[in-house]
Amino acid sequence: MHIDRCYCFQKTFAELKAVAEATGAASVEALQAEAVFGHNCQLCHPYVRRMLRTGDTVFDTIVEAADEPPTPQPARTPSD
Repeated sequence: MHIDRCYCFQKTFAELKAVAEATGAASVEALQAEAVFGHNCQLCHPYVRRMLRTGDTVFDTIVEAADEPPTPQPARTPSD
């Protein structure tokens, strides 16, 4: 089995990686501001998090949310 895309929007992880590299997006949420993916079933979210972390764009194993938890958001300071 090769998992290489967001199936709801047919956006490949290679395409999403290129967008992330061009824009500096480092989380699913930041990448969603730049590309349309992952708004329906959200099964691609852990794969995208792993892609952002490792650079891999094709996966041969199932990656679940517990395997790649959401990227922590930076703490806000009083001046924010």
